[in-house]
Amino acid sequence: MTSEARSSARAEAADPTGPGPARRIGQSAPDLSTWREQDLDAPELYLNRELSLLCFTRRVLELARDPEVPLLERVRFLCISCTNLDEFFEVRVASIRQRLQHGATQPGTDGLTPTATLDAIQSAASELVQAQYRVLNEELTPALESEQIRILKRSQWNRRQQRWLHQHFQRELMPVLSPLGLDPAHPFPRILNKSLNFAVELDGADAFGRDPGLALVRAPRSLPRLIRIPKSYSRGPNDFVFLSSILHAFINELFPGMQVRGCYQFRVTRNSELFVDEEEIEDLARALEGELLERGFAEAVRLELASNCSDEVAKLLTTKFGLDESDVYRCDGPVNLNRMIALCDEADRPDLLYPAFNPHVPAALGPGNSLFAALRRRDFLLHHPYDSFAPTVELLRQATTDPEVLAIKQTLYRTGADSAMVSLLIEAARAGKDVTVVVELRARFDEEANITLATRLQEAGVQVVYGVVGHKTHAKMLLIVRRERRTIRRYVHLGTGNYHQGTAKGYTDFALLTADQQFGEDVHALFIQLSGLGHAARMREIVQSPFDLHDFLLERIEREIAHAEAGKPAGIDAKLNSLTEPKIIQALYRASRAGVPIRLVIRGTCCLRPGVEGLSENIHVRSLLGRFLEHSRVYRFVNGGEPEVWASSADWMERNLFQRVETAFPLHGDAIAARIGEEAIDLAFRDNRQAWILNGDGSYEHAWPADGEDPRIAQELLMRRADQAD
Repeated sequence: MTSEARSSARAEAADPTGPGPARRIGQSAPDLSTWREQDLDAPELYLNRELSLLCFTRRVLELARDPEVPLLERVRFLCISCTNLDEFFEVRVASIRQRLQHGATQPGTDGLTPTATLDAIQSAASELVQAQYRVLNEELTPALESEQIRILKRSQWNRRQQRWLHQHFQRELMPVLSPLGLDPAHPFPRILNKSLNFAVELDGADAFGRDPGLALVRAPRSLPRLIRIPKSYSRGPNDFVFLSSILHAFINELFPGMQVRGCYQFRVTRNSELFVDEEEIEDLARALEGELLERGFAEAVRLELASNCSDEVAKLLTTKFGLDESDVYRCDGPVNLNRMIALCDEADRPDLLYPAFNPHVPAALGPGNSLFAALRRRDFLLHHPYDSFAPTVELLRQATTDPEVLAIKQTLYRTGADSAMVSLLIEAARAGKDVTVVVELRARFDEEANITLATRLQEAGVQVVYGVVGHKTHAKMLLIVRRERRTIRRYVHLGTGNYHQGTAKGYTDFALLTADQQFGEDVHALFIQLSGLGHAARMREIVQSPFDLHDFLLERIEREIAHAEAGKPAGIDAKLNSLTEPKIIQALYRASRAGVPIRLVIRGTCCLRPGVEGLSENIHVRSLLGRFLEHSRVYRFVNGGEPEVWASSADWMERNLFQRVETAFPLHGDAIAARIGEEAIDLAFRDNRQAWILNGDGSYEHAWPADGEDPRIAQELLMRRADQAD
C-alpha cells in the first residue's frame, strides 16, 4: 500500500476517540507543496471517490452513536451503514477489481491507481467494520438492555428458554435445513451472494464411513432472523434471539454420531453489476433476466467471517472464493448486522422511534379540489417529505377518470412493489387513454422488479418503452394531455426523486407541478425523443443530459466568474448527492479564485477539496444527515443580481452528465426561488447538529452549537413549518 493511499485511508476513516459521537472524522492533510497555481489537473487537488463514499457511510454510523437520536432509530442507522457497505463492495469494489482484470493501471483524477485504491479501501473498510461492531457491542447493546430490549446470547439462556428454543429449532428450522458434507461427491457448493452460512468442523465418520471433516449449512432465507421469546419464558417484554444463535446452539443435531469441533458464521459478497451488451441483443428484458439468474453467483469480492473462525477454515474459504487475505473481514458479533433492522418493528417501543409526522398538503391541492383548475391558476412547488406526495398521486388519479384527458406519459425508475401510480396507469390504459411509460430496466437492484412492472403494464395495454441504448433514463417526468374546449393543454410534474410513495416519506426531494405551456412542450418533446428516433430535442426551458447539461453548468459557472471580475453580485449554491466530475470541479476552483462565494450541500461523495488557500478558500461544503435522506438536486446562480434557480434529477457526476438521460428545469417566481434557496441551502448552513463540514484535508467535522447557542436542526425546522402550514 502506498504512503499516499494510507494517508487517504486514515483521512477518510480514522476512528474517533472518546465517548459519544465523533466531532471529526479524519486527521491527515494533503501535500500541496508541489501544486502550481495553473495546474488544476494536479492529483492532490482531488479527493478519492471511493474513500469519500466510505466516509459517507462512516457519517451514517455516527448517527447510530448520537444519544439525541431515538434508540431504535440508532439501530436502524447502524443497519443502514451495513447495507451501504454491502452495496459499496457489490458495485464499487467489484468495478475496480474488474478494471484490474482487464489490465487497467491508469491512475484516477486523485492520482491513485486501481491497486492503490483497493489497498486504501481495505484499510478504511476494516476500520469501518471494527467501528460498527464497537457501536453494537459497547453502545447500542447496553442502551437497549437499559430499555429492557435484549438480544440474548447463548450464554444468557436459562434452562426454560433453552428448552423452548430447542423446540423451536426442531419445529421450525430442522425441516428446512440441508447440511452439506464436503467430499469428492459433494464438492464445495455455489454460495449465494450475501446469504448467511455456517462452516462446521467435524470429528468422526458418518453413516457411510466418510470422514468429511467439514460441512456447510445455509441459514434458511425463508425464516425471520430475529426470534421473539414468548413473555412467559422471558424476564422482560422484549427478549429476542438471533436465528443464527439457535442454529449454532443445536447444530450438532444435524450430524448425529459425530462431534462438532467448531461452528463459524460466514457470508460472501459478490459482484452485483449486470453486464449486458445492448448493441448486440434484441430483447433487453430477456437478456437482463438471464443476467439476474447469475448475479447471485458472480465473482466474490469480500468474505465476512466470525471473529472466532479457525485459521484453517478461514484459509479454506478464502481459497475457495478466489480471494486474498486482505479481502477477509472478521466480525465481532453476528455476521450480517443489517438483519438487526427487524428489531425496529418487532420491539414494541414506539417511544424509541421517531414520532409520527404528517406531511403538509397545500389547501388548493387537497381532497375535493380539481388539481387541473389549481394548476391553471399557478405553479406549485412541493418539498417532500415535508409536503405530501399525495397531490402527485391525486393528479394522476384525476387524469385517469377525467374523460377530457387524452394521454398520459411517465418515466419510471423505481416505484415500489405496490405502487398506486402503477395501478392508476393500468386503469387509465384500460379506460382507453393513450398511456406511454418509459421503464428503466437497469435501475440497480430494482431490475427484477422493473421487468415485472413492465410486463404488468404491457399486459394492460400500456405502451412500454425501455429508454435509450447505452443511457439510463433517470429523468423524472409526468405529462398529462387534456382537451379543454378547443385547445390542448399539457400538465406536467417534474421532480428530483422517483415516483415511489415509500421513499417520498423518507427522502427529501423537490417537485414542480405546472400547466405552463412551454414546460408542457419541452416535456412532450423529451418523450418523443425517448420513444422515437431523431436528433436531440430543442427546448426552451428544460436542459438535458447527455447533450447539453454539462456545457450548461460550465457556462453558468463561467458567467459567475465574469460577474465577480466585473464587480457584480456573484455566487453559486448547489445541493447534490455527489460531486465527482473533474471539469465541473476545476470550474468551481477557478470561480473560487475569482472571488465567487460557493456553498455546496453534498450528502455523499465529494471529490473537491474546499478551503485550500489560493485555490478554494471561497468554497464551503457541508453534508447533512438526519432522519430523512437528503436526495434533492438544486442549483442556484446569483447571476449579477438576477438569480437563476434550477432543480434537477442529475448529480454532478460523469455518469449523470454523460451516460444518462437527465433533466434540469428552472423554477420561476421570486417566492419559489427564495423558498428553494432557504430550504435547500441556507438552513443546511445554519444547521449546527446534523451538518458535517468538509475540510480541505478530506476530513469531516461535525457542526456543533457554540457556547450559549441553541441547537439548530434543518429537518426539524422544516417539519415544524409543515405542521403549522395551512
